[in-house]
Amino acid sequence: MRIAITGATGNIGSALVRRLRAEGTHDLVGLARRPPEVGGDDVTWHAADLSTDACHETLLEAFRDADAVVHLAWGFQPSHDLTYLAETGIGGTRRVLRAAAVADVPHVVHMSSVGAYAPKTDDRPVDESWPTEGVPTSRYSRHKSAAERLLDQHEAAHPDRVVTRLRPGIVGQRAAGSALLRYGVPAMVPARALGLLPVLPMDRGLVVPMVHTDDVAEAVAAVLRQRAAGPFNLAADPPVTAEAIADALGARLVHVPAPVVRAFMSATWHARLQQVDTGWLDMGFALPTMDTTRARVELGWAPTKDGPDVFAEVVAGMQDAASGRTPALRPRTVLGAVGDAVRRGPVAVRRRP
Repeated sequence: MRIAITGATGNIGSALVRRLRAEGTHDLVGLARRPPEVGGDDVTWHAADLSTDACHETLLEAFRDADAVVHLAWGFQPSHDLTYLAETGIGGTRRVLRAAAVADVPHVVHMSSVGAYAPKTDDRPVDESWPTEGVPTSRYSRHKSAAERLLDQHEAAHPDRVVTRLRPGIVGQRAAGSALLRYGVPAMVPARALGLLPVLPMDRGLVVPMVHTDDVAEAVAAVLRQRAAGPFNLAADPPVTAEAIADALGARLVHVPAPVVRAFMSATWHARLQQVDTGWLDMGFALPTMDTTRARVELGWAPTKDGPDVFAEVVAGMQDAASGRTPALRPRTVLGAVGDAVRRGPVAVRRRP
């Protein structure tokens, strides 16, 4: 099977490439803004920045004769550059779907998110029929919801083609530790400092669905194998609670109401002291947990790690500044991060190279 993968060097993409390589039967085409300098002979790499229309010809070349396109690419930083984030997420999805239509790709697999879902009304897990209207105060959530509307249009225009929407919870693995440090921790803070927090000021009502990166890659492999259509929730039970977050950090949970945490988070983000905007907090408290029955029954899928174990692995990876072999998962050091901040500005505002 010839499979083109956007965002093939990122958290999920690197795991998916590894998973599909193991089958030894696929012709893999990887697309990334910064492809690996050294890649295996079994992956053909293309450099593509999905935030501009200039990527169209590259996408057409990469998608030529493809049996499936797996669209994983998404932008998380710079969090103060709203135009770039929208052009990468929403615009990038539009560009991928347009190229897939022109290239007559029969199967598109889109990595959506729990973030596409509308806020919960109670604590019951929701299935794939829950509205994908997003959380209004989270730009990530709004963008994921907008991408779902583009998929609706693609399905309506091409009823003979298969469209799959995977909606995972927060996806994590140890090798993403350095990348998450760059996204979420100020440059001058060493990785080991994450293990020195005496208390965690957080609203005890926080509950977040999570799933391991390798388990998401396994679901994608099953979808490709079966050409399964429609939406699939992916999450591990139990979800991650505020208590589980504190335990993983070795800290004592101190209940602080969400509005107070949000006010502090907003002030520090606007002051450029940290790069995570309040939309992520709003999304964490608004989103439902997920019923994964459809994936378990139709795909034969089951997570290999529970939610708290995934979070603990992610925290350990961040404390060790764990990394992967791709540019997106490159090692993070304080000296390197500070140097980047001096040369190119803080992560939250710098332009992508």
